[in-house]
Amino acid sequence: MLYTSLARFCLFACLLSPVIALAQAMLLPTTQLIINDHAVQAEIAATDASRAYGLMNRTSLPENHGMLFVYDEPSSVCFWMKNTPLPLSIAFIDATGRIVTLADMPPFSLDSHCPAEPALYALEMEQGWFARRQIGVGEVVKGLPNRQ
Repeated sequence: MLYTSLARFCLFACLLSPVIALAQAMLLPTTQLIINDHAVQAEIAATDASRAYGLMNRTSLPENHGMLFVYDEPSSVCFWMKNTPLPLSIAFIDATGRIVTLADMPPFSLDSHCPAEPALYALEMEQGWFARRQIGVGEVVKGLPNRQ
């Protein structure tokens, strides 16, 4: 009986995960960023809850869309890909808008990806997005929101 209930719960949770991801995407504010004349539509994760959930359970992103993590102060916060099936690239961005670190993050990995120096923002995009546009460390991201 316990196993049947547990199996039903797991099935329900698996079916509900994409719905939660879609609802989250619809609820988060968005902003447009510019990096070397490339426009990005970014969902803004500026609360503990939205930053913790991030892009978990997403299987795709629209072209030129990503998630911008905004922190209250520069820090060396690290990211991992637990429960994230979508391969991503991340840009850690300092308070002046300068990209300080870029990293590719494989799906479902528990490996930590950390900035080389304190960052106020982190921008996650589809893996390879920055490389395909020849965007590297030192580039400036325009349109970043003020700290919350």
